[in-house]
Amino acid sequence: MQKQSIIRTIYLYIFSLLGLVLLIIGGVRFVNMGLKAFVFTQADEQQRIDFLRPPLYHAEVLQKISDRGLSQFSAEEKEQIKSMIRAHKVWAKRRDAIDPLVSRRHKDASISLAMILIGLPLYLTHWKMVKKECKA
Repeated sequence: MQKQSIIRTIYLYIFSLLGLVLLIIGGVRFVNMGLKAFVFTQADEQQRIDFLRPPLYHAEVLQKISDRGLSQFSAEEKEQIKSMIRAHKVWAKRRDAIDPLVSRRHKDASISLAMILIGLPLYLTHWKMVKKECKA
C-alpha cells in the first residue's frame, strides 16, 4: 500500500510539474510575441524580407532561353514555359495577399494557446490531488 502511495505521489507531482511547464512556456511565448509586435517591431523584419525574395528560376531553363531565344522552342516547351509563368503569377498573387508576420504570429499564438489550454487543466487537476493528499 505504501509503495502505491509513493508512486501515485510521484505521478501527481510529475504531471503537476508538466502542466506548470506547459503554462510557463505558453505564457512566455505569448509575452514574446506581444513584445515583438508592439515593442521590438523590427525583430521580425528579416522574415518579411526573406518572404518577399523573388523566386529562383531553374538555371537550365534560363540558359536555354538566352541561348536559343523563344522562337526556337518546340510547341511543347513553349507551353511548359507559359504554364510556368501562369503558375508563378498565381503564386505571386497568393504571396502578396499574405502578410508573413501576421501569419507567423497566428501560428505562434495557436501553439502558445494550445500549451496553455493543455497545461492549465493538467496542472490544476494534479495539483488539486496533491493538496488533497497532503491534507489527508
